[in-house]
Amino acid sequence: MAKPITICAGIDTGKRKLDVALDGSSAQLQVENTAEGHKALLEWLRRHKVKRVGIEASGGYEQPIVAELRRARVTVVVFQPAQVRAYAEFRGQRAKNDKIDAALIAACTAAVKKIHPAPDARLQPFAEHLTMIDQIGEDIAQLKTRLESCRNARIGAIWQEDIARLAKRARAELKALVAAIRQHPDLAERLELIYSVSGAGLPTAVAILVRMPEIGTLTREQAAALAGLAPYDDDSGDRVGVRHIDGGRKRLRRALYTAALPASLRWNPQLIALYDRLIAAGKGHKRALIACARKLLIFINTVVARGTPWHDKPPAAAAAAIPSLA
Repeated sequence: MAKPITICAGIDTGKRKLDVALDGSSAQLQVENTAEGHKALLEWLRRHKVKRVGIEASGGYEQPIVAELRRARVTVVVFQPAQVRAYAEFRGQRAKNDKIDAALIAACTAAVKKIHPAPDARLQPFAEHLTMIDQIGEDIAQLKTRLESCRNARIGAIWQEDIARLAKRARAELKALVAAIRQHPDLAERLELIYSVSGAGLPTAVAILVRMPEIGTLTREQAAALAGLAPYDDDSGDRVGVRHIDGGRKRLRRALYTAALPASLRWNPQLIALYDRLIAAGKGHKRALIACARKLLIFINTVVARGTPWHDKPPAAAAAAIPSLA
């Protein structure tokens, strides 16, 4: 019996328009990136019996139509721009416009062999909230840089006031985000498991919960690769290159790297031992911290998979609930 054919479509996302194409067909569509346009797009997909849709991540402009497609029970594959570019290079395709890109994404979607489950829809608003908190932190870092080079007392006082105001806002927003997460018992339980690991502060725990919803279901290698902390070979012939990390989820990697410094110098005995051993072996500070960030993530992945808190913490600390941020 012949295997049924899965009809695939590709969507090229713009701020105002969505260009759609079918794989192996000349059928194309352009609609507004609005609620009315999404409705027309869904009707068009149903008419063509499309079962799988691919779309390229585009700075968040793709999120409303992705949510609408998933509500309509359409299988959606979200590609990173680098994946689509690599597929175009593989096909030797150089021409580029919105219609061509939609057809390319459709072909890329048809070539996908493994479809991952859709992420937990509850996490999307939490991710947006967390990104805002991250951006506040980036604004604070910029202001601190300005303050370091400022020689005018009055201007320096303004920068200090802005830093204090933003820091207060970041604390309040993190508190609000944690409260929203704890409205969901299963997410609250997972957050406490992550937070139980020595060196995983509350901001880090939130970042892992929201930005790596797969935590606890991955192998250690998969977790490291998704976070962009996996060391990759760079060898060719007789040359043996330096191992390096690449790709992954940038904001998640940054959160883990930031946590690795205090964790490997003060909070986590196993990470302290790992850091000291790597430094003694001649590894640089940065490479040692990356290894500690990777090991911290592996610890967290194991704790969530087992469903039991981190055992190296003192019993009273391990059993403690997430503290108030007031």
